[in-house]
Amino acid sequence: MRDLEVRWHPFSLMFRNEIGPESEMYEYVSRTRNLLRVVEAARASGNEAAIGGLYTEFGKQIHHEGAIEFDVASILSGLGLDPELVSALDDESLDAAIRASMEIATGLAGADVGIPIIAVDDNEEKNAFFGPVITRMPDPAEALRLWDAYLTLVEIPHFFEIKRTREERPDLSTIKF
Repeated sequence: MRDLEVRWHPFSLMFRNEIGPESEMYEYVSRTRNLLRVVEAARASGNEAAIGGLYTEFGKQIHHEGAIEFDVASILSGLGLDPELVSALDDESLDAAIRASMEIATGLAGADVGIPIIAVDDNEEKNAFFGPVITRMPDPAEALRLWDAYLTLVEIPHFFEIKRTREERPDLSTIKF
């Protein structure tokens, strides 16, 4: 509705928070890091336009189905991508691209942020913030107002944060695909 070009870039919470095998979160974050490897392999194979679809399909599996293990090759195939890209799950050489993307994001938004980070490129400079974090899917009119407000804030060079205590967990059931 705003004619945007969206470019997706990986950000690994495993790398960000230096989560190792001793952590109870390790299985989860290592799997999500591995999914980011698949994203980067798809990008490297010239399929930049499919990256948003990969994030969407992976997100549906993780956040809606509650699955961390799922058929990645089937998702790749369903998006018209080579199912052999599934081999990237175990390709540590792709970690460098993930880390490089994270460096760009933290260079724009700061080192003490999480995800999502949204960067706006006005062709003169890039501005970025962590967030917005919302707990329910807004209706289309609210979503547009939220986006427009975000653009207003990102254009103010000395604005850096809005925050309040989160009193509810995100309700992902309100997201329709």
